[in-house]
Amino acid sequence: MIRDCAVYEQGKRREGVLELGDVFDQTHREDSFVWIGLQEPGAEEFETVAREFDLHPLAVEDAIKAHQRPKLEVYGDTLFVVLKTVRYVDSKEVVELGEILVFMGEGFIVTVRHGEGELHGVREKLEREPELLRCGPGAALHAIIDKVVDDYVPALAGLQNDIEEVEADVFSTIRKSSAQRIYLLKREVLEFIRATAPLVEPVNRLAGGHHALVHPDVRDYLRDVHDHVVRVHDQLEGFRDLLTSVLTANLTQVSVQQNEDVRKISAVVAIIAVPTMIAGIYGMNFEHMPELRWLYGYPLVLVVMAGVCLLLYRYFKREGWL
Repeated sequence: MIRDCAVYEQGKRREGVLELGDVFDQTHREDSFVWIGLQEPGAEEFETVAREFDLHPLAVEDAIKAHQRPKLEVYGDTLFVVLKTVRYVDSKEVVELGEILVFMGEGFIVTVRHGEGELHGVREKLEREPELLRCGPGAALHAIIDKVVDDYVPALAGLQNDIEEVEADVFSTIRKSSAQRIYLLKREVLEFIRATAPLVEPVNRLAGGHHALVHPDVRDYLRDVHDHVVRVHDQLEGFRDLLTSVLTANLTQVSVQQNEDVRKISAVVAIIAVPTMIAGIYGMNFEHMPELRWLYGYPLVLVVMAGVCLLLYRYFKREGWL
């Protein structure tokens, strides 16, 4: 599906609604470029665009099937950039990934979206900056990457909030098993890392002037985006290390709690063993038993049982077993 199709001349968008056939002849005009936005196109829908801009078949296949890792590839005079969009669903504590694939060449830029990720706002914002638009399709590429990276921030905030919650649960006085939640959060962090870590090097290449298609004035903006990507990556690495430490602490606490439970059970068993032993001896029904025919023999045995149990209870209490 074609989401938008526009020609930008001298930093301004041409008026009116344009079709594909109206923009193809504009790609080789000086001081103008074409921006075509597609959403989950099929092979037949994308064929016309691929043929007009001479897009490489391998890149076209990647754009149609999606599920690529973030990367930057060069096919002749065309740059092919893959970006991962990220949205954190706090209610489910999962990271939802989308994909934006960008073809950029002399006088054109083609974007293909899969899943979450809206670029209409990016166009509107960029169209309010004609000076930047005059820098050509590289300005549009920067705006897209900047939007994708900016969207990482609320996802990071959602993850951080849940990690702080699980950390508080682990170190609270209330006994609660958090191992499963910690593991699932760590898995989502790893998904997030796989979506962002490979992007660091491509953005650095774009900002470093390795590609002539990127206007020199745009490179400063890309360096700022690169800095943001590095910070996101570092923060995610910190999340992963923190979750590993929290999981270790949780397992240690479970082990300590189990040891405390065993000690308490052992103390109770030791206390109960004394009256059990005495009762067992008197329950053997031998004829000659201590104080068997004495009037106060039965109460005395009960007092001895209670006294020994009390002494054992005080001892285990003092030693911290109870």
